Amino acid sequence: MNFAEEIIDWYQLHKRDLPWRNTDDPYIIWLSEIIMQQTRVEQGTPYFNRFAEKYPTVKQFANATEEEILKLWQGLGYYSRGRNMHHTAKIVMEEHAGYFPSRYDDLIKLKGVGEYTAAAISSFSSNEAKAVVDGNVFRLLSRYFGIDTPINSGKGKKLFTELANELLDKSQAGEFNQAIMEFGALQCKPKNPDCLACPLQVDCEAKRTNRIQELPVKNKLQKSRERFFNYIFVLKENQILLNKRGPGDIWENLYDLPLFESKSLCSAHDLTQSEDFIKCFGTQVHIKSISKPIKHILSHQKLHTNFISIENFSEDFLTTKNWFYVSENDLDRFAQPKLIFHFLENFRTLNE
Repeated sequence: MNFAEEIIDWYQLHKRDLPWRNTDDPYIIWLSEIIMQQTRVEQGTPYFNRFAEKYPTVKQFANATEEEILKLWQGLGYYSRGRNMHHTAKIVMEEHAGYFPSRYDDLIKLKGVGEYTAAAISSFSSNEAKAVVDGNVFRLLSRYFGIDTPINSGKGKKLFTELANELLDKSQAGEFNQAIMEFGALQCKPKNPDCLACPLQVDCEAKRTNRIQELPVKNKLQKSRERFFNYIFVLKENQILLNKRGPGDIWENLYDLPLFESKSLCSAHDLTQSEDFIKCFGTQVHIKSISKPIKHILSHQKLHTNFISIENFSEDFLTTKNWFYVSENDLDRFAQPKLIFHFLENFRTLNE
């Protein structure tokens, strides 16, 4: 049996019953692929189910507001994916007459759709002979063929894409692509793969040379940027002061709390004495409580955050900031970053 046959045979016996595998609708497949990017299947599946139920067609997705999309996306992270999906759905309505494309050459032109996603959608929906190369495929091919070219380098991406296309069973491209990704996810796992139960073990170069844990090779990524966020929590007559984030930074168009960013760790006392703070809240502020410091990790940023609850303040911010009050009962209408959502959830739980 050749590589493709081994992979497909294994897949038939071990594949998971995932909801997006029971359709050839390119829209539903696109929905699943974008949601599952940088997301574990266990975490992403409930989101897929909610989106597929609320927006069963691309027309319904396109007709939603961005705020509705981001609210449903809340907690999944990488919010630009949700915004890009909304943009793409509108383009499909305008340029493809509401029919989600299934050809690679059309898909690759859509916002938020890269080579992997275009190959996945086209092969799963119409069996187009385009190989998928995701993290699972990189790992499997690197180990099986003993390739130590870094998978996150331009040379590595080109090499592994060419190799995956050579191995592709063009007569059942969609099945092969599903199989090779599932094999990497369940069998050739990042840590402690069960090599003794692997049907490819006889010809696996990494097993032969005892390099399973060394492959694949990745170039070191840039160091995470450290940021220091001091959030101000204001509760006034059962209304909470919110801020809508603007473009050009993390969490674009989501809602958080009034924020004062500092260059390093900052005490609540020093913050309330700063010029920016005094301009907004005056000099007579009483600090009601201070949360324990919370670290929040993003893809290339590490946030050090404090939540400072205040009272007895002036409202000079009404003329200088785009902050606004929201009733506690209406908070659920506003999409919030996970960090803020958890803080407000804890607040409401403690005050029930």
